[in-house]
Amino acid sequence: MDIHEYQAKNLLAKFGVAVPRGGIAYSPEQAAYRCQEIGGDRWVVKAQIHSGARGKAGGVRVCSSESEVLDAAEFMLGRKLVTHQTGPGGKLVGRLYVEEASDIAQEIYLGFVLDRTEERVVVVASAAGGMEIEQISEEHPDTLIRSVVDPAVGMEPFQAREIAFSLGLDAGMIPQAVKTIIGCYKAFRDLDATMVEINPLVVTGAGDIVALDAKMSFDDNALFRRPEISELRDKSQEDQRETYANDRGLNYIGLEGKIGCIVNGAGLAMATLDMIKMAGGEPANFLDVGGGASPERVLKSFRAVLNDPEVEAILVNIFAGINRCDWIAEGVVRAVQELELKIPLVVRLSGTNFEEGQKILDDSGLNIVTAGSLAEAADKVVSAWKAGA
Repeated sequence: MDIHEYQAKNLLAKFGVAVPRGGIAYSPEQAAYRCQEIGGDRWVVKAQIHSGARGKAGGVRVCSSESEVLDAAEFMLGRKLVTHQTGPGGKLVGRLYVEEASDIAQEIYLGFVLDRTEERVVVVASAAGGMEIEQISEEHPDTLIRSVVDPAVGMEPFQAREIAFSLGLDAGMIPQAVKTIIGCYKAFRDLDATMVEINPLVVTGAGDIVALDAKMSFDDNALFRRPEISELRDKSQEDQRETYANDRGLNYIGLEGKIGCIVNGAGLAMATLDMIKMAGGEPANFLDVGGGASPERVLKSFRAVLNDPEVEAILVNIFAGINRCDWIAEGVVRAVQELELKIPLVVRLSGTNFEEGQKILDDSGLNIVTAGSLAEAADKVVSAWKAGA
């Protein structure tokens, strides 16, 4: 789960990370009022969407008067910002963050991620901040600093000092940098985060170290014990197809194709996507219906797939072990009847209770195409989709 910049800053501030003064605004008038609250003569208006590269899309503006803040807010609110991270559909701007402008003397990149290979939290830092980490690794690989945190002891002050000195900071700034690094690590650890990124972390003209931007992502599987984090979720920033499915306990990832997929098992689902592409089609989604799927769960899966208006055919591919083919078949028949399915449907069943499941499909009298293998199923669904396209 991702959260907005201002939410990440509020969380990090509780762990001792310095952030600029700012406030959230939902209207141009409220944005102007935030300027009066903050004070000063220069402010930054930032669109709050779950994406980087907002500045290149017009989502970040430096303003020198309240009228400029009003204009910036009028421009951003209600508009869809399109960045290379959002895709062509963009993301709707429903709120703004107005903060005091900072006097930037130096920009630093600081990130914390979970390295699943090493099973450790890894700190990645660079003195070439202000650009995406991919660009830093390509253009300034010599500036990258990588430090692995031992989970038995956590981030120690000496380790944070090593990172700070490697960034080339003046000796007088080291205590601030250590406080920031350890604060980020504690936020990562204590809140079940999967990523904390400050880009840029800036050194101001006055010698302060401030988090000018912040991103945080969290482990969905740990949200049950972090209600204060769950409340920060903004569903308007998520793929609505994925939100619908995930809220119903389905493992779903939306793609850009036309052929919907309902499969059990992540590995088989990936193989199914590959086979559809090899047959000349494009999958519309990844959906793992899970083990022990009941007819009701199969029906939910159909609803999730059909929630995507671009779907023009569906492939059900089940290799039953824990699952039972007769349960799957009952769910398929129920879905076709209740949802009045009009698009081509191909079903491939194999494994536990295969004969019973196949009989249910055959006796239903419905327009359901069956297949004996994954390759055959992929060929049939692509052919049916092309014939109806």
